[in-house]
Amino acid sequence: MNADDDSLFDTLRRWRAESRPAALATVVSTWGSSPRPEGSHLAVDGEGHFIGSVSGGCIEGAVIEAALEVMRSRQPRLLEFGVSDEQAWQVGLACGGRVQVFVEAVE
Repeated sequence: MNADDDSLFDTLRRWRAESRPAALATVVSTWGSSPRPEGSHLAVDGEGHFIGSVSGGCIEGAVIEAALEVMRSRQPRLLEFGVSDEQAWQVGLACGGRVQVFVEAVE
């Protein structure tokens, strides 16, 4: 679900107040025609519920999976997505751009 930053951070604060594990994914760099600008966010709770968008639907599933792993390991990750032979069948940006997303657990 796409959301403005106020709604996203309100939801993230509520999840943490309820002692739910949470992670925040942020677009930190784009090349080409990425569907979301730098600074776009996706928040994920420990059950995989999410709010926000980092790609308009192209890579959200992979980012949610990474967020769940980050919550378990407490190790942040920098993800990169784009059109490549390795990723073309798993995830890809329909627009043909590249995007880097930083995923971190929220305490």
